[in-house]
Amino acid sequence: MRRLLASLCLAAATAAVAAQSQAQAQSQPGPEQVPVPSLDSPGGVAVHLPGHWFRAPGVGPAPAVLALHGCGGLYDGRGRLAERYVELAARLNALGVHMLATDSLQPRGEKELCTQRTGQRKVTQLQRRRDALGALQWLAAQPGVDASRLGLLGWSNGGSTVLAASNQRHPEVAAARVRPSLVVAFYPGCESELQRGYLGVAPLLLLLGDADDWTPAAPCKVLAAAAGPAVQLESYADAFHGFDGTGAVRLRRDVPNGTHPGKGVHVGGDPSARAAAAARLDGFVRDTWFLAR
Repeated sequence: MRRLLASLCLAAATAAVAAQSQAQAQSQPGPEQVPVPSLDSPGGVAVHLPGHWFRAPGVGPAPAVLALHGCGGLYDGRGRLAERYVELAARLNALGVHMLATDSLQPRGEKELCTQRTGQRKVTQLQRRRDALGALQWLAAQPGVDASRLGLLGWSNGGSTVLAASNQRHPEVAAARVRPSLVVAFYPGCESELQRGYLGVAPLLLLLGDADDWTPAAPCKVLAAAAGPAVQLESYADAFHGFDGTGAVRLRRDVPNGTHPGKGVHVGGDPSARAAAAARLDGFVRDTWFLAR
């Protein structure tokens, strides 16, 4: 009986958080469409990324977060900005934080990378790292943005980009004139930066699923342990890849990567982990940037 009551309470709390996020998102004006230059410049011409700029209300310089999509891109099946980004923008704006979401795929003729094998993907981590560094420069130049309080936040492939774009072992990152002061990665692939050695430019929060069989949590836990107190970690029991989503867990057999290549990967939401991660993220942003509670 106690377990049933606890489950019902958790479900009610999760529904309340989801309803609040949805209400905030519906009350927000649509984002401004902006071109954002990347530091990736094939042939000497910078790639321009489609950007969705969600300004926070109020006056005076405010923090800003760059949101980096996963291998599935920014858009849903209808070609609209996916609900994940709209909801996050509403939550960040409510905290007084601007948000920019950029598309690294469309300018390079791709719609998704998930079904492409690692190492053969048409959009590389080098390109995405340069996209992130360029977008940080764009953010720092915007009126109303506090350039000393810029953040990177990404999911999966975008989470791996967060790690790469904040790791001073990369000469481009070490030499960057604009740096984030806060970084967050949801279920990233950590192997590459673990092998390189992670020396972060800012406090890092890792949000992981213990059951993730696409980008497993274990390498990220090793990275966090080696990096020391500048890296904070939350790992949610029984949560799969995409645990912060709302869809049911399903097996994606079209994904060739993961811990069991060729056998597919599990993806889907976990209401408990979704609510806990949202609260943890909000707390991390507030505490790092000294925002009012």
